[in-house]
Amino acid sequence: MNETNAGGVRRRSVEIVVPVYNEAHVLAGSIGRLHAYLEDSFPFPFRITIADNTSTDATWTVATDLTLRLPHVHAQRLEQEGRGRALKHVWSRSTADVVACMDVGLFTGLDGFLPLVAPLLSGHSDLAIGSRLHRQSAVVRGPRREFVSRSCNLLLKAGLGALPHSRLRSSGGTPTPDAQCGFKAVRTEVFRALAPHLEDTAWFFDTELLVLAQRNGLRVHELPVDRVDDPDSRVDIVRTAVDDLKGMARMLRATVTGRTRVQAVPRHTPVPQNVTALPAGAASAVEPMEYAS
Repeated sequence: MNETNAGGVRRRSVEIVVPVYNEAHVLAGSIGRLHAYLEDSFPFPFRITIADNTSTDATWTVATDLTLRLPHVHAQRLEQEGRGRALKHVWSRSTADVVACMDVGLFTGLDGFLPLVAPLLSGHSDLAIGSRLHRQSAVVRGPRREFVSRSCNLLLKAGLGALPHSRLRSSGGTPTPDAQCGFKAVRTEVFRALAPHLEDTAWFFDTELLVLAQRNGLRVHELPVDRVDDPDSRVDIVRTAVDDLKGMARMLRATVTGRTRVQAVPRHTPVPQNVTALPAGAASAVEPMEYAS
């Protein structure tokens, strides 16, 4: 995955993790579409890693078949469940410069992927999140998903707003960042520094990562996204709300005791001279929208 150009200069790379659980019916089509899109239009070396979370259907069989047919696809199987656990496992071991994730249904428009990772590859930002709540986002979803998203956002706003020195208003116009959108990326060295402090193994993992990044003065890039949410979502509304409340209470305690401060966390830096910068035109497609650190 780590390649050099004709002049022997290393090219920056990205690993995209797709966590799955019993997704055999959509996995081949989604990964095939993602692989074709990246091969055709993504200007950096990449790897797609399918992270199978203890699936009980044919997901693992489909995943291993895809690794044989598509050159940039890899698969890992975890014997313990949890979306956060899967991301932490693969991201911590990645050799790419930037690690990212997206839903297996590819509900977020793929044209947003390069603008998502470009500020991280250039060294301008540390963490990037797609936002369904941004005023420039175009989102199609049913009333149930709308209720889940807005309810979780209100809980996060109320809970995280109580944190000391909270700065959760983005310059892009979102009152509270959309921490739970499954379209994210982070510089790998930054994630490795934050990983030991991440405790959640499920859906609150994303919010915990965002709060830790903000508490440590890291730059967070927000990207408005085009998204059609899954009408067949298996999200448990009550369980998600309870888990969010538990996670927020734990982060409040961690903030009060100073455990959200990470020593020697890598800071954003310009692209080093021995690494190629963004290709022409890539940076101009990105409108910086950062949270105050």
